[in-house]
Amino acid sequence: MNRIGLVVIGRNEGQRLKKCLLSAISQLQEIVVYVDSGSTDSSVDLARSLKVDVVELDASVPFTAARSRNAGLAHLLAVNPQIEYVQFIDGDCEIATGWVEFAQNELDAKFDVAVVCGRRREQYPDKSIYNRLCDMEWDTPIGEAKACGGDAMMRVKAFQQVSGFNPTLIAGEEPELCIRLRQMGWKILRLNAEMTLHDAQIMHFKQWWRRSIRAGYAHAEGAWLHGSKPERHWMKESQSILLWGLFIPLLVLGMGWFTHGLSLLLLIGYPLLGVRVFVKARSQKISSENAALYALSCVLSKFAQLLGLLDFLKNLTLQTKTVLIEYKNSCN
Repeated sequence: MNRIGLVVIGRNEGQRLKKCLLSAISQLQEIVVYVDSGSTDSSVDLARSLKVDVVELDASVPFTAARSRNAGLAHLLAVNPQIEYVQFIDGDCEIATGWVEFAQNELDAKFDVAVVCGRRREQYPDKSIYNRLCDMEWDTPIGEAKACGGDAMMRVKAFQQVSGFNPTLIAGEEPELCIRLRQMGWKILRLNAEMTLHDAQIMHFKQWWRRSIRAGYAHAEGAWLHGSKPERHWMKESQSILLWGLFIPLLVLGMGWFTHGLSLLLLIGYPLLGVRVFVKARSQKISSENAALYALSCVLSKFAQLLGLLDFLKNLTLQTKTVLIEYKNSCN
């Protein structure tokens, strides 16, 4: 009996999708589904040529990764209601050899665990500083965790118990799902094993900037949904965005005249913030070069994240919904 299904989601991933599907088929020959969110490239034809089931989402409803994953699992269960575990993977990733079997064994052995995930690595970290930043971002501690990322194997029973992903979230849907799972008594585990190779293809500052905007939007929405005690989800992050991205610049400008320019001294806080991040990164055995790069990105991203946070507040006030904040180029 096939106990595992695999859901690949994507939009205009091109050759990245081909590599992803081939890596999936090699481990799960008969129960792989690809969910497409309005691709304008050859993604759908490519998936069908590889004999993979394809679900094309209705474009009249906003596309989100959360919606795609829900639709993918619904299709798998319609084909095989006996599936116990589902491996989710983004179309810009390749699944590591042996990961599916390893993850299944962990879930088989630990009945209180809803989600297992492993090490996601950036495939080409030396192609750009932005890819390198992604690789550092993926390097999270091993053991029980609060959340997973988009690549993870989940227990179908637990997933259904909390009604799956929130399909309206444009980002941050995995931590939000994990909050609801943990509230029901389930655990999230990050395993010491290779899981996926990610191909970010972030080659330009503009792409990194838009990705940071999306992060700011996700932090604000996450705090709105689960910011109360005891979770306080992304409250600290949202407060930090407001402090460094908005309040300090406003203080500097607003008090400049009255303080005869002394308010400019507040700007010293930004290099001090960078130094604090740098020291913490070095304490985690990150090289000096990478720690400095990470510190700089953390400081600069506050301003991009502020735009995302303000976009969320605008949509919340006007009762409107943002569209996907995309940053990747298609890869044909």
